[in-house]
Order: sequence, then C-alpha cells, then structure tokens
Amino acid sequence: MSNKNCAVILAAGEGKRMKREAPKALAPVLFKPMLEWVLDSAKASGIGNLCVVTGHLHEQVEQFLTKYDPSIHTVYQPQRKGTGHAVMMAADFLRSKSGGNVLILNGDAPFISPNEIQKAYQVHLENANAVTVISAELSDPTGYGRIVRDPQTGRLAAIVEQKDASDEVQKIQEINSGAYWFQTDELLGILSEIRNDNMQGEYYLTDAVRLLIERDREADACKAGSAEAVLGANDCLQLAGLNRIARKKILDSHLLAGTDIPCEDGVIIGPDVIIGHNASILPGTILRGKTSVGANCVLGPNTILTDCTVGEGVELNSVQCNGCTIKSGQTVAPYTIITK
Repeated sequence: MSNKNCAVILAAGEGKRMKREAPKALAPVLFKPMLEWVLDSAKASGIGNLCVVTGHLHEQVEQFLTKYDPSIHTVYQPQRKGTGHAVMMAADFLRSKSGGNVLILNGDAPFISPNEIQKAYQVHLENANAVTVISAELSDPTGYGRIVRDPQTGRLAAIVEQKDASDEVQKIQEINSGAYWFQTDELLGILSEIRNDNMQGEYYLTDAVRLLIERDREADACKAGSAEAVLGANDCLQLAGLNRIARKKILDSHLLAGTDIPCEDGVIIGPDVIIGHNASILPGTILRGKTSVGANCVLGPNTILTDCTVGEGVELNSVQCNGCTIKSGQTVAPYTIITK
C-alpha cells in the first residue's frame, strides 16, 4: 500500500449498556480489547499510518495505545456527535496524508479482517472510487442501513437507514458495515458540508457518501465474505456472543492445523497464541496473550498460561504461569504458580 494511505479508527464510544468503568472499544474479546483486534487488522492489511479518535475515558484508550504502539496518532472527540463529527476531529491528520486513501473503521467491530480490507481497497483503486463501502449480507438486516445499488450498473446508489427505508428497501439484505475507503482529498472536500439537521443533532459519515454520490463521484460497495465483519457489541450479552464466535473460530483453526484437543470443555485460546506441531490441549486450559507453545507439549488439564514461551516436549498439569519461559523438557510440578 502507498505510504500516503492511512486509517482512522473510531473509538470514542461510551458504551453505557456495558455498565463498565471502561471505554467500549477496550471491552475484551478472548482477553484482547476489541480496539486491538481492529488495529491488528489495519496493520496486517499494510496500513502504517494510524489515527484513533478517542472520547469517553480517553485516558484509558491513550494509555493502552502507548503500550500497543506509541507511534499511533490520537485525536480527542470532546462530545459524541456522530461518526461524521468523529472524522472531523481527525481532519488535520487527514490533511497531512493528502493524495492518499483513508480507511475508516469502527473500534468496536473486531472481526473485520485484513483480507476484507485489502479486497475493498483493490475495488476502490481499480474503479477510481471516491468512496468504497465495505458491506455485508445478513439473513436478518433489521436495524442496519441498506446498500441500494443502481439497477443498471450494480454500483452504489445510496445507503438508506432502516427508519427511512420503504418496505421494498427493507427487503434488501446487503447492509453497511460502517467501514469505508475514501480518497482522502475527496473526503476532506465534503466533511465541512455534512449537516446535523436531524432528530439526533448528529453528523453522520453516511452523509459524506451521499454527498459524493450527488456530485457524481464514483462510489461502490464491496461485500465482505462473512457477515461477522459487521458484528459489534453494545452490551455484555452481545460481547459474550462475540467471544463465542471467536473461541470457536480459533479452536477450529488449531484443530485443522493438527493440534489435539480431545475435549473442548473449558479450553480457551487467545487470537495471538502460537501452538507447535503435535501438541495436546486438555480440558480447563486457558492460553492468553502472546503465549507460544512448542511441539509435542501436553498442556492441562486446568493449566493457565499468559504471555509465556514454552519449549518443546513440556507437560504442564494444573500449572499457572504468567510472563515466563519454560525450557524444552523442563519438568514443572502440578499446582505450581510461576510469574516473571
């Protein structure tokens, strides 16, 4: 990707329904903040210039970002006045990336993948689009903005919100994910024209899409391969649903890679865990953080590892380790607790 390309990630939400003393974007999915999932995907897609829009309890988000990557730019949204307003807060950052393209992502939608970001970017480039919406198809699209396509060209004609949709439009199952590629200069050219003359008094980024279409700029929608790309969480019940989806996907990937998991009861493996060849994971085992496990290990039952490096041929039964290294062939007695 061009070094002029950048990403703006919206992470200002309060998440009142979470009922937690933390910003919504820092709520964890498999022990990893949703915002970190999004940042990892943006980086893995090849985007090096990142800006995070913070808001509610912004000090917590900024503290997390300092540990994650201190080079990430942050801007503060003092009042939550909509997605368009959040992007307005990043206008100076965008001006510094003039001539490129900007990816807008929601910091609480953890399952957007690098492949989906890159696929939409290719569509964006090949068609010289001013804007490319990342869309998804849902069996039940209720509540989402619908992607309306031109019947002749198949290209994006409008995004129609549920409350404004006719009965016919409500039958459309393709929806707006809230993720977009914009030509940076095109977005900057219409940001100041977005108005908040609506019931909520907010500035919506979908109005930027509408304004570009009204000016006959090229616009399209690129459908994600999975409906999971749009999923977020507004309360702990929905967050638990994201955890279930992520847990199954990760366990399935390790099983397909040859890891022996004879019984999945109580087994939780984080998204950044690496497991070597011919390893066996027994019930009640939890692997978190940047844990790396060597070949021919037997972990469990009831073993918890956080940010650990485990050599080859190690057996850990009812052991808890945090931030430590266990050498190949090392013996650790059951019920041992090791911390760095």
